[in-house]
Amino acid sequence: MVVGQVVRVHGGFYFTRDLTTGIVHECVRRGRLATKRLCVGDRVLLREAPDGKYVIEEVMPRQTELARPPVANVEQSVIIMAVKDPEPDFRLLDLFLLLSIAGAIKPVVCFNKIDLALVDLHSQEIEAYKKIGFRVFLTSAKTEEGVEEFRKWLTGSVSVLAGPSGVGKSSLLNAIHPGLCLKTAQVNPKTRRGRHITRNVELIPLAGGGFVVDTPGFTNINTPDISLPVLAECYPEIAAHRGKCRFNNCSHLTEPDCMVQKAVAEGTIPSFRYSHYVGFASEITKRERTRYF
Repeated sequence: MVVGQVVRVHGGFYFTRDLTTGIVHECVRRGRLATKRLCVGDRVLLREAPDGKYVIEEVMPRQTELARPPVANVEQSVIIMAVKDPEPDFRLLDLFLLLSIAGAIKPVVCFNKIDLALVDLHSQEIEAYKKIGFRVFLTSAKTEEGVEEFRKWLTGSVSVLAGPSGVGKSSLLNAIHPGLCLKTAQVNPKTRRGRHITRNVELIPLAGGGFVVDTPGFTNINTPDISLPVLAECYPEIAAHRGKCRFNNCSHLTEPDCMVQKAVAEGTIPSFRYSHYVGFASEITKRERTRYF
C-alpha cells in the first residue's frame, strides 16, 4: 500500500499526496471509515483499485490535532492578527493560543499589516506576549517588512496559519512563497471586517521545505473541552505560579491568598490576559454544570 498525507478535502474526495513520489491522488475512503473524521494533514494508507482510482484503507495515528481549524499532524500553529483593519481581537488570539497549547502544538504569534499602524499601536499587548515567552513576528505583506525572518521560521516545519478574516493570511503566504497566487481581498470599508476568501483548508508545500496549512478565517470558536486545572496550565504566566497559592487546587479566581491574583494586581501578569482566563473558566464551569442535564 501507498503511504500518503491528505492535503485537501473537497466534495467527499480526499486529495492525498504520495509521500514517496509527491504525486497527489484524488481518493475516496473505505466504507468502514465513514464515521471517522479525516482532516487535512492526516497520514493514511492508500490502495490502488483495479480501475486506477485510489481508496483510503487506513488512517494512521495522529501526532497532534486541532479541532478548529480541523488539521492533524502539524508542528506549530501561527496565529495571525492585523494591527489594524481589522483591529486585533486579543480574546480570540488568547483562545487560539489556548487551543494550540491544549492540543500540544507549539504556538507562534504574528501581527501583520504593520505598515498601516503607528509604531506604538498595541505595543503594550505585543510586548506582553513576548515577555510571556511566545515567539512574536511583526510583518507587512505589502512592504515585505519582517517577511524574510518569518519565512525562515516556517521553513522545514509543518505549520497551520489561523486567524480572523481580513488579517492578511493569504497575502502573507503570497509574499512568503511568490507564485502561489492565492486570492486576496480588502477589508469591508463599512464593517471594517475581513471577507472570507480562503474557502478550504489546504496543505501547501513551501519552496524552501516544509508545509503550511492555509485555513478560512473565522471569528467565533468555542472554548476547548478541558478542565480548569488544564486551563491554568495552558497559560504560561499562570502555570509559573503553580504550587505557590494557599490552596493546592486554587483555580485563581476568587480564592484567598492566590499568587496569580496578586501578580495581576502587581502588573506582572497582564490584566487583559487574565480577564480572558476568567471568561474561559466561566465557560468551562457552565459546560461542566450542564454536561449531564
